Amino acid sequence: MRSGWRIGMSLIITIGITLGIPGLSSGAASAPASAVIKEWRILWSDAGEVPDRAPPEGEIWVEGSARISEHSKPQSKTSAWIHMKLPDISSSSQGILIDKLHGQQVAVFAGERKIYESARTYNYELNHILLPLHEDLSGQDLYVWLETARDHIMVDGKIVIGPYHELLNRFVRSNLGDIILGSAFLFIAFVMLICAVFLNNKYLVAVLSLAFTILSVGILVFTYSPFLYTVFEEYGNIFTHMYDISLLVLLPSFSLFFEKIFGHGWKGMLHKLRNFQVFYSLFCILFLIANQLAANQWFGLYYFFSVQVLGVVMILQFTLLIGSSMYFAIKGNRDAVIFNAGFAAFAVIGLGELLQFFLSRGSYNLFLWKWGVVVFIVSLIVILGRHFAKNHERILQYSKELEMFNNELQRSEKMEIISELAASVAHEVRNPLQVTRGFLQLLMGKAKAAEREYLDLALVELDRASGIITDFLTFAKPEFGKDTVLQISDEFKHIEGILAPLAHLHGGKITVDIPEDLAVRGNSSKFKQAFINIIKNSIEALQEEGVIQIRCYQKQGRVYIHVVDNGEGMGEDVLARLGEPYFSNKTKGTGLGLMVTFRIIEAMDGSIQFTSKKGVGTDAVITLPAAYE
Repeated sequence: MRSGWRIGMSLIITIGITLGIPGLSSGAASAPASAVIKEWRILWSDAGEVPDRAPPEGEIWVEGSARISEHSKPQSKTSAWIHMKLPDISSSSQGILIDKLHGQQVAVFAGERKIYESARTYNYELNHILLPLHEDLSGQDLYVWLETARDHIMVDGKIVIGPYHELLNRFVRSNLGDIILGSAFLFIAFVMLICAVFLNNKYLVAVLSLAFTILSVGILVFTYSPFLYTVFEEYGNIFTHMYDISLLVLLPSFSLFFEKIFGHGWKGMLHKLRNFQVFYSLFCILFLIANQLAANQWFGLYYFFSVQVLGVVMILQFTLLIGSSMYFAIKGNRDAVIFNAGFAAFAVIGLGELLQFFLSRGSYNLFLWKWGVVVFIVSLIVILGRHFAKNHERILQYSKELEMFNNELQRSEKMEIISELAASVAHEVRNPLQVTRGFLQLLMGKAKAAEREYLDLALVELDRASGIITDFLTFAKPEFGKDTVLQISDEFKHIEGILAPLAHLHGGKITVDIPEDLAVRGNSSKFKQAFINIIKNSIEALQEEGVIQIRCYQKQGRVYIHVVDNGEGMGEDVLARLGEPYFSNKTKGTGLGLMVTFRIIEAMDGSIQFTSKKGVGTDAVITLPAAYE
């Protein structure tokens, strides 16, 4: 215990040496070089007193060395002595560092004098022992007594003798990575927990699950490090409980995050796994509390459930999540690819260390997993960030679609009003117009030549009014008659024959590229009427050397017909209003022709989309369901 407090009091100086603070590292530079003890002896014995050089009958010293780190323990023995010879000590500032010594209870003797003792009541056997050595210990025998429940006695690290502050610096450096890494994880987790307060329910579960995952990993890194148990040995029981609880929180939190990002999995396997882990973690935590209340009487059973069974559960979880993420990655999920990259680093190391832990019957010290965790946690944060960005893009897309649907709704309401008005008024207006036209034709026969000019003008305007009424009726209720299969190439041959002379008059030409096997269902006359209106608009927009290209193709059960011209084009403001009644960018246009065209195409379960650029031309894309695939 006194050695532990001495280490704690020296930490400020050591961290200064570690970070290279001026004035603190100058003394270490002139210190003698360190020496490594590579040979020692091991004696299996239950005796609590320092053994003589000649051990009792039936007990023998076994030679050990740095090349042989593991020594099997006889069944009848519970403890062992490690003997080594101290070299000559020429300075009062010397020390000894015994790195990675496994034992539940440890004591160090210089000759017959005890200079260190650690009696742990909790399940953590990894010891880092750093002791000062005075000159009076020069050349003496050093005995290390340890007691363990393991099947092996292990000396994993080196036994180094050198300047005390240099060894302290080495000890801190070896654990500084754990301190920084654990602190970084805890900081990130607390920031995420604070941010989660301001999130809505849609993101709350994903952020909280990742925050608890990172928080658990940070506590695991801290409490697994030997630094805390060496400096604050009296709180070791708390640290081990924190480690167990963090691991039990980590597994369901991690599964919940995976489930929120990728879904419930095949037949809900991920959801079932998460539910099982929640109940199993609660069971282990309650068992931990009960074992503490019972003065650690059920530790063996608790160890079985919280270490051995939990290790198997972790292996199954890793295997299932790896398989699921690979499945999602093959399906093209980019988040799964990122998850696989990070999880591969963690899972391969984690699985390897878990297997090594079980193969060594619990003697293996897991230490590589935390570096795989760093890569994996970064990948999880990247996935969560992508999840936020994707949802933000979705919101923007929904806003655009909502605006489009709102505009479409307003247009539909306008069309519905016009449709009802047209249906109720058109027939009533057409009858008096026809009567008026008949009487004007009778007057034409009796009128003088000067009067006929005015009568002709009146008839032309009556015919124009009749045409508008006809368009109204077509818009209000497009009468298709009997639907038939229309061969698109045949229909456009007729349309081209009608409109080619008009295109020549405007100095342009029409080219048609339509395969023979494309067909749609509809009424031939209405189909022609719709496309005549569209192509006629293109002809009227042509300039010098104008070309109208008509091409057609089929894709995924839909027929796409493009009418492309290189005319004067339209601006965004005009494109937005196409199809509105009485809107036209032509001098004598009423806007009803294109309105009727929209209605005909919609009645055929099709759609029209215009793209245009001022001075470049217009591309009208008409989509109709194919008659057969």
